Amino acid sequence: MTALEVLEKVATSGTGVTAKEIAHSLGLPPATTYRLLNILVAEGYLVRLADLTGFALGQRMGRLLGPTRPPTVCHAAHQLVTQLRENIRFAICLVCYYPPTTVQVVDADPDHALQADDTWVRHLHASAVGKLLLSEQGDWRDIFPERHLVAITAHTITSPADMDSQVVKFRERGVAHQLGELRSTTACYAVPVRSVSGALVGALAISGPLERQEALAELVQPMRDCADQLGPLLA
Repeated sequence: MTALEVLEKVATSGTGVTAKEIAHSLGLPPATTYRLLNILVAEGYLVRLADLTGFALGQRMGRLLGPTRPPTVCHAAHQLVTQLRENIRFAICLVCYYPPTTVQVVDADPDHALQADDTWVRHLHASAVGKLLLSEQGDWRDIFPERHLVAITAHTITSPADMDSQVVKFRERGVAHQLGELRSTTACYAVPVRSVSGALVGALAISGPLERQEALAELVQPMRDCADQLGPLLA
């Protein structure tokens, strides 16, 4: 029996499967099951849910699955985002959290090319869409270890205490931002896209020059209005 079989069981059972259920299904002793689960959590292939009731696929699995199973956006959702772009000059991007702990770009702005690298997807603590995802967690450390709080620019948050404070603020306000933290010259705001049940399924992000951050902030409400309509289409 290998860790891969445990990983496959979590993938096929869905978010929230418990160690007891995995052990019973695979015919494993509880001690062996917990040892394998702990290894997979430590390596980032799985995450332990914040309420400790079960497990889900981790960020590292998303990186493996992403290139082979890219999420797609239906025509109606694409049209909503396109209509929003027609009235706003800044770059607007739609992302999905797939699996729930990984950021996937599903509708990039055709008039504002994304940077060639995936820095803003990998460094969740420095991007608006990443911080929105972290603010959704009971403890952001469950999916993003403190050791990953590295400086990308001079403004990047690297203190766990500062990140604690910021995710609380973003959670309360329902919007996240990065101001020169990912690239010293850009700012970005991200609002949540939620399913009918209220689950975070994606984010709508707007970005532009750092000196235009106030203008970007003023566009948060129309972004929210669009995100509310996108929710049922992405769930």
